[in-house]
Amino acid sequence: MLNRTTSGGRWRKRPDGPDKVGGRLEYLTDMTVPGMLVGRVLRSSHPHARIRSINTAKALGLAGVRAVITHQDVPGLNRFGIAFPHQPVFCSDVARYMGDAIAAVAADSDDIAEQALRLIEVDYEPLPVLSDPALALNGDAPLLHEDGNLLHRSEYKSGSPDEGFAKCTHIIENTYFTPRQMHTYMETEGGLFIPEANGNLTVYSATQHGLMDRMQLSRILAKAENEIRVISSPIGGSFGGKDELNVQPYGALLALKTGQPVRIHNSRMESIRAGLKRHPMRITMKTGIDAEGKLIAHRVHVLSDTGAYATLGAEVLNFAVEHVIGPYLYEHVEVEGVSVYTNNGVSGEFRGFGGNQAIFALEGQMDRLADAIGMDPWEFRALNLRRSGDPGPLGQPIVQTDGAKQVWEALANSALWKEKQICIGTASSSDEPWIRTGIGAAITMHGAGLGYGIPDPAGGIIRLASDGKIEAVFGYEEFGQGLIATLEQMLMEQFGFAPEDIRIIIGDTDVVPDSGSSTASRATSMMWMALKRLHPDVNAALKASAAAIAGEAADRLTVGAGGIWKDGQLLLTYGELAAKHEGEPISCSTTFSYPTTSEKRVGAHFLYTYAAAAVKVEVNTLTGRVRVVDQYQAIAAGPVANPQGYLGQIEGGGAMALGFTLSEDAVMDTGSRYRTLNMDTYLVPTIADQSDVTVEAIEDLPEGDSYGPRGVGEIGSVTLAPAICAAVYEAVGIRVQKLPIEPEMIQQMPFLTEEAVSKDDQQTEYQHG
Repeated sequence: MLNRTTSGGRWRKRPDGPDKVGGRLEYLTDMTVPGMLVGRVLRSSHPHARIRSINTAKALGLAGVRAVITHQDVPGLNRFGIAFPHQPVFCSDVARYMGDAIAAVAADSDDIAEQALRLIEVDYEPLPVLSDPALALNGDAPLLHEDGNLLHRSEYKSGSPDEGFAKCTHIIENTYFTPRQMHTYMETEGGLFIPEANGNLTVYSATQHGLMDRMQLSRILAKAENEIRVISSPIGGSFGGKDELNVQPYGALLALKTGQPVRIHNSRMESIRAGLKRHPMRITMKTGIDAEGKLIAHRVHVLSDTGAYATLGAEVLNFAVEHVIGPYLYEHVEVEGVSVYTNNGVSGEFRGFGGNQAIFALEGQMDRLADAIGMDPWEFRALNLRRSGDPGPLGQPIVQTDGAKQVWEALANSALWKEKQICIGTASSSDEPWIRTGIGAAITMHGAGLGYGIPDPAGGIIRLASDGKIEAVFGYEEFGQGLIATLEQMLMEQFGFAPEDIRIIIGDTDVVPDSGSSTASRATSMMWMALKRLHPDVNAALKASAAAIAGEAADRLTVGAGGIWKDGQLLLTYGELAAKHEGEPISCSTTFSYPTTSEKRVGAHFLYTYAAAAVKVEVNTLTGRVRVVDQYQAIAAGPVANPQGYLGQIEGGGAMALGFTLSEDAVMDTGSRYRTLNMDTYLVPTIADQSDVTVEAIEDLPEGDSYGPRGVGEIGSVTLAPAICAAVYEAVGIRVQKLPIEPEMIQQMPFLTEEAVSKDDQQTEYQHG
């Protein structure tokens, strides 16, 4: 099990930890500079409206207002979006959701900026609102974009499902619903934007891909990319929500307009109104098995609500379509997914990237099929799991491992799963007969990287600085996930450097190479692969320089902690080596791409992480509340690069999954307006809601595997929801189809606490209300 005592001395203090817990690292949104103005954005008053006119005269006339800008002040492209520049910086003719930006102001203070927003006069013509994604493709639905309400359609078919279903002994058909979840990062969207004397712009803002932000700002500002510098935040949090531009266009435009620094920082309410959310999905599944329990046919329809604009809605849908097939083999498969526009809040990137929704539905379906045939649900999975040598979910070649089998066996042998047979549906104690306990489990394979056909660059630089520091330069961002700690540990273990030898340089577009985005569970893998490529060249260059300086044979020297060694003695420190080195500075670089499958299907994955999760729950039949009291996760992700970071990612992902399953839903009314306006009505799990978490890291990889550690940033979040729902069923006999689990659903059941009632008599399929 992964913990401090089992990590063999590899458990280390995070290098950025003391400053974080000591409060010495500041949020970028707390930065101040002389002459700084405050920026604010005016959002639409309607979820769907034509804009007849915008009058900014009164706001401009207010003392202390330095600029008011609208779409007319955008010098370049009035659009943004990583994959598809689709969302307007400022609306010019139509507003499509309540978070749409109409204008922005820069003023001497927050109060003045707020007053200026109230003085901007916008003449709206309200238009019909489309709030139900199920109606988006109807002929009479309000048209939200010129090319219609369909963002993307994704399909996969193998075999003939109709023929397959005709052969099935048991068929289960259900529809599953997942919520609109918020990222709830500590630091809401914001930053500081500084116009430089030479006309350049410096942007301090939280992001997951500073180079991509720079490219997008270049298009909007009509400035060369090398005239824009993006420096990212060290601590604010992201979870996918800051992968896309948010306030950056407004801060940048205001700073260039006024010639003064502008600080802009969303309030929590504005972050809710305008920020990205997890895609709500409706997933309908029809799955059939033969008399022995073998999967025969699987038909799925996925409906995803992307909100008013595209963001990465197409890519999230592709991922969901792949993962509703998952780690199982079928004779016949047919999956169709559609992502549609509505006037609801914009959905986008979120930890798990469509996998959470897909796996909740798929694993729920597997539990129902096992129940239909009277088979143990874990044995049912073993019968149908993909094995080493099988293709991926889309029939594509993948990197072969025994991950699915390994995590299945690990969970089957876990103490928590062995406890299952004695706690099904039992009361937790004689004093609380209304509390019932259950244990459930789920399994998955989760794709890492961006997938086939999507640019996914990687690379890095190792160099000896003039002061003797070994500099590791990568184009990644640290936003709380522990990337700096992981990179430092890999440098120590692969190269032999000491912590004090190392200087890590990330998060500054002026100095870093393009290493790709800090998303999709890819950063650890790409850093590991980059260091493997760099190690021979760096080693040879350092030893060659030391050999020339000291008059020694290079093959008798070793690179290690503090400098270059010979026969167990330190020959030259890195500082001495840097001072005496002649010629070009020692610097080695590598450029490559994330490995992808040969199957020409956009988004299909090549590398997978495998996970199995078991949870024990207590269900309070009086209050309807579900509490997770124990949790086990087996993860097959190759070698553990950083034990502390690995465990933190699994625990953190599990915490987000608790909210997804039990409490979180950013509810919108039928008029596409948020009912959830602030954190006071949005229930996020706290440390008091966390259970013990046992993490078993399976590090074995097949001989010859050259891909090293797989990412674990998302895998801890994707299997917990179906495991919790399976545990709820074991406790009280209710099958859950809609998340989060509603207490009222449990309270309405006719439980008897004094008299025995068989589980079969209590079984209920909870339908979407």
